[in-house]
Amino acid sequence: MLSRDVYWLFLLPLTGLVMALFILKFETGLLVTALLTPFAVDFALMPGMELSMPVEPMMILFSLMFIFRVLVESGYDRRILRHPVTIAIFAMLAWMVVTSATSQLPAISFKYFAARLWFVIPFFFAAVHFFQNTQRIRQLVFCYGLSLAVVIIISTVKTLGNFHDLQTLHRVMRPFYNDHTAYGCVIALFTPIAFHYMLRAGDKPDKNTGKGSMWLRPVLVSAMVLLLIGLFFSYSRAAWISVIGAIGVYLAIRMGMKVRWMVLLFALGTSLFFVYQSDVLYKLGKNKQDSSYDLSGQVKSISNISTDASNLERLNRWASAMRMFKERPVFGCGPGTYQFLYASYQRSYQLSVISTNSGNRGNAHSEYIGPLTEQGVPGALLILSIFLATFATGVHVYRKAVHPETARLALAFTLSLLTYYIHGIFNNFLDTDKLSVPFWAFTAAVVALDVFAEKKSEKTENHHEETQSLS
Repeated sequence: MLSRDVYWLFLLPLTGLVMALFILKFETGLLVTALLTPFAVDFALMPGMELSMPVEPMMILFSLMFIFRVLVESGYDRRILRHPVTIAIFAMLAWMVVTSATSQLPAISFKYFAARLWFVIPFFFAAVHFFQNTQRIRQLVFCYGLSLAVVIIISTVKTLGNFHDLQTLHRVMRPFYNDHTAYGCVIALFTPIAFHYMLRAGDKPDKNTGKGSMWLRPVLVSAMVLLLIGLFFSYSRAAWISVIGAIGVYLAIRMGMKVRWMVLLFALGTSLFFVYQSDVLYKLGKNKQDSSYDLSGQVKSISNISTDASNLERLNRWASAMRMFKERPVFGCGPGTYQFLYASYQRSYQLSVISTNSGNRGNAHSEYIGPLTEQGVPGALLILSIFLATFATGVHVYRKAVHPETARLALAFTLSLLTYYIHGIFNNFLDTDKLSVPFWAFTAAVVALDVFAEKKSEKTENHHEETQSLS
């Protein structure tokens, strides 16, 4: 085989090792996968077949073994299956099958659906079952966070010598993350939960000594500082906005605002934008500040839709997506097909200097507009229902959990996920392993805390009514 340049022979021992790990230490296999994810790189196995190595093959193998294990043992907790978030995820997957069958490019759509399965099965369905033990939640966060910290250190060192070259600064995180937006997004996602663990470090006494771990707090403080440095040098405006938005929602939750009022305020703000969009766009069009390595310039460029290439290209993608949506409003063009079809829907007067017809620079750049275009109105409503049901669940656990530590942990994960919900307005990354792993794992953590944690006895059925109405 080697004499004929068939080098995948070297993967056989590794495959055997991974299979042994999943058989003998099933939960540890999930943690190892999370640990390796930030270091994974895309590798073309064959034309049209690209996987993130080595983690996507591990996820595929893990998914198959988990399904087999559930079918044989029949021990999966039915409370998880009945949870509003789980129901919304099942509905999302079912609708993806339907829209893949009606897709303009069925082969691409079914591959996209398969990838979504091997992200969701290990890091939601398996993880939420394993998270009955909250110690496993912390272990998974620390596994991914440790590798992310290494990537931040490498990227920051590369940044120090390129302060005056913004294009280079946007690429220093490669090959681990494709660009600075995904890199900034995952750092923002980890910021609230890292802040929680930093504050609580050393609170729980050691079983043997009766004292807290003295070394843990300095380590987590250092990790938090590293995250903030990485967040700043990511130069991702969407990531900055998402963290600020999470802080604002945290204050609203602490003041006792109900979920339905927060959702209504968001809906009202969105409606007002569309009502007065002409005036808003006119004001934004007068801003000439482009993206900059200078903090104040980068902040000012957020609202520049007249000359900033990134903002102009995002508007171009959104406009193309809406034209595509109008042609197929119910079933959409098919999961994962936007980037292969949008070129003909572009208009010359909306093109930016970074526009392309080859579809090699990403998708619709929105976690809401993307599903709307690819899976129609039902697809957009289903992804939105997952976000809203998870958010409502997290707030409910925070307010109803008997143990304060459970309440604080649920709130931290909810705020972490909220950074992605906000970031999803500007970009979408759930088709990548880098963001799918922590996103679905954090969602699983919120559901696990709701299902398995002890709660106060006051009319808990109100929560289910609220989350079901949102989803």
